[in-house]
Amino acid sequence: MKSKFTILFLNFCFILLAGTTVWSQEKATIKGQITLNNDESQENISVVLKGTKSGTTTDESGNYTLKNIKPGTYTLKVSSVGYITQEKTVVIKEGDNLTQNFTITSNSEDLSEVVVNGNKKNHFARKNNQQVSRLPLKNLENPQSYTTITGELLKEQVVTNFDDALKNASGITPLWAATGRAGDGAAYYSLRGFPVQPTMVNGLPGLTNGSLDPANIDRVEIIRGPSGTLFGSSLISYGGLINTTTKRPYKTFGGEINYTVGSYGLNRATVDLNTPLNEKKTLNFRINSAYNKQNSFQDAGFRESFFVAPSLSYEVNDKLSFLVNTEFMSNESTNPTMLFLDRGAPLRVHNINELKYDNERSYTSNELTMKTPSFNIQAQMNYKFSDQWSSQTVFSNSSARSKGNYTYLYEGTQFTPITNGIVLARYFTDQDNQSITTDVQQNFNGDFKIGSIRNRIVVGFDYFKRTSSDRSTGYFGNGYVYIGDDLQSFNNFVGQNSNGDTGNLTQAGSDAIIGNSPRNDNSTKQETYSAYVSNVINFTPALSAMLSLRADRFMNAKNDGYNQTGFSPKFGLVYQPVLDKVSIFANYMNGFVNVAPGQNRQATITTPLIFNPEHADQFEVGTKLNLFKDKLYATFSYYNIEVTDQVYVVETPYIDPADPTTPQPNNQTTFQDGGQKNKGFEAEFIANPINGLNIILGYSYNDAVLLKGDPDFVGRRSENAGPRNLANLWASYKFTNGFLRGFGLGFGGNYVGDNMIMNRKVSGTFTIPEYTVLNSSLFYSAEKFTITVKLNNIANKEIYDGWSTIHPKDPRAVAASFTYKF
Repeated sequence: MKSKFTILFLNFCFILLAGTTVWSQEKATIKGQITLNNDESQENISVVLKGTKSGTTTDESGNYTLKNIKPGTYTLKVSSVGYITQEKTVVIKEGDNLTQNFTITSNSEDLSEVVVNGNKKNHFARKNNQQVSRLPLKNLENPQSYTTITGELLKEQVVTNFDDALKNASGITPLWAATGRAGDGAAYYSLRGFPVQPTMVNGLPGLTNGSLDPANIDRVEIIRGPSGTLFGSSLISYGGLINTTTKRPYKTFGGEINYTVGSYGLNRATVDLNTPLNEKKTLNFRINSAYNKQNSFQDAGFRESFFVAPSLSYEVNDKLSFLVNTEFMSNESTNPTMLFLDRGAPLRVHNINELKYDNERSYTSNELTMKTPSFNIQAQMNYKFSDQWSSQTVFSNSSARSKGNYTYLYEGTQFTPITNGIVLARYFTDQDNQSITTDVQQNFNGDFKIGSIRNRIVVGFDYFKRTSSDRSTGYFGNGYVYIGDDLQSFNNFVGQNSNGDTGNLTQAGSDAIIGNSPRNDNSTKQETYSAYVSNVINFTPALSAMLSLRADRFMNAKNDGYNQTGFSPKFGLVYQPVLDKVSIFANYMNGFVNVAPGQNRQATITTPLIFNPEHADQFEVGTKLNLFKDKLYATFSYYNIEVTDQVYVVETPYIDPADPTTPQPNNQTTFQDGGQKNKGFEAEFIANPINGLNIILGYSYNDAVLLKGDPDFVGRRSENAGPRNLANLWASYKFTNGFLRGFGLGFGGNYVGDNMIMNRKVSGTFTIPEYTVLNSSLFYSAEKFTITVKLNNIANKEIYDGWSTIHPKDPRAVAASFTYKF
């Protein structure tokens, strides 16, 4: 049955490819590329034929196409805010295929607007993005909701870490800070109530075991929903995915240097340099680099990193081009403080007030660190067969390593003699792990008509491989931590005088505990072969449908039972009652996870188990707006995501009748009939109501409940869902004339609702209370430099996040940034 389905799938692709022969272009086409004389984005530059209704805007690379032009003589006009408008007379004959390229330069008479507003007034909005759908769709044409966080916004907010960047998107919130540990050491976030990590770079795998550096970010896309159809299932979440789009070379010399200094010893220096390498400016090089060091606000802890990202572009001719992006990251840091609450016994404390934790205590030392070097390279070849068909061939390779000390604190039932407060045991391991991914992808894009029906299609093939090696030690105990008001009872328990923290927190002490203990010698290899097709059919300019399907074949080198095939469909409808201004959309999307083999254990007998893939199905409906000539973007959406075939384990105590006093491993029974439903509402506004004023505003509500599964969780909100209510705001005003021209100020913050980080029948509930954090900035921009002062957490709120853990976050902090452009 599966083989027949695959054959039908491939035949469908062939028919769509072959169908292009029935259409030929009768009218003329004008295409080209718009180049700027600086490093600003080439996107959304206006290109129009004066005196006609024919017009468009450029994509992220500055490319444009005007189709179906009648013969005649026209004036082609290229314009963008802050740049000198250019016009060119063109003579069009029937069937012509003209190429008209432009280079536009800054208007010195309007330079203040260039500095203050960038190359467009609404610089918080950059919605037209091919990576989201792997097709050149406008935001209003895409039947899926997503958020774009621009690099311009990150500069204005003096963002020095990835967590702060994501505060500008609705419906996403941190769950777990980057630990650096192997496999999943990057930070976790909750998106539509499901955990997700930032694993995609330019739409391709890009692993890290630590925190990403924002120095090379052009924009961040939060793509919502189980997007398995276009991105596979190996590195994404049922709630969506986080994709980072990097900066690319451009055709003129330029760049900037930046130095930022701030609270807790923050010192950060960045360089962005771009230069052509030949006279024709077809070979261009760009390098972004950053050095960052900052101490924790607690009594110990730090992070130090060095990042460099060279990239090279080469345009062989108007059909063939190459692009190579690389990123090297060297990072060393202490573990973030995480308090793991006891998961198997009733909680002793249920909120932050009862916990009485002093958030300035780190319970670590600067000697115990983790190094997480990472590397990522992506090479792509783009070839244009014709105006209707193009090809993209991509290779990517990434490596993420964890080497050093990983420590965590865990509350245990063995400390029941102490009734006041909680006692946590410190455990640690010496990590030595590496994960490597390789991805090869081939995409064919078409834009053609069958009869009068326009089709925009991508047909793709993908090979993904992930290998991991583990040479770590096991876990060792290293003292105890007490949080409470009865220190004497704790000292009696540990048999010594202490300040509530025992153990040896030196590197020599940790090495002595490990001694000559054996290390792991494990390696894994997983491969996925995929084929996918997605077609957007325009029945009319206002009505379109998206039909998509993906087939994945999973392979595991050590377990044949893991070799499975999964299918992921996607359907979407878009209707624009007001063309290019208002759209109503709906979609059905699917995602799945290939579950690793497991086992049942009854007494001393184990039974191996093989599982079917888990599945998530989403239905989403909403509306998108683009009003007042790009001054207002808005998205409203309602979604319902249902997960089926979830795997879960139920443990029951096992007592050996022959030796009832000796502790035994629990019996484990594994089931695959779990189910979960997450539904909610999201709203996003990006506005430029008056010149100089930019606003981004978001709100989300999420209801997540486990319908079937482990009895300890059924009927409860899942612990990885984050808060039900989230809101974000950032508004900035820049004076564009008068005495204060060049000055600006920004203000905003985030509201985070109550967060039940523990929510179980046996343990009970631990809730992190709601909070609102406010931030502000003051800046001055001139032709060559910008000075910004940013104040975060103005009210100095004591805030936390967690996922069955408690992680304290930064209090009030100030940063001053100086940027020089050349």
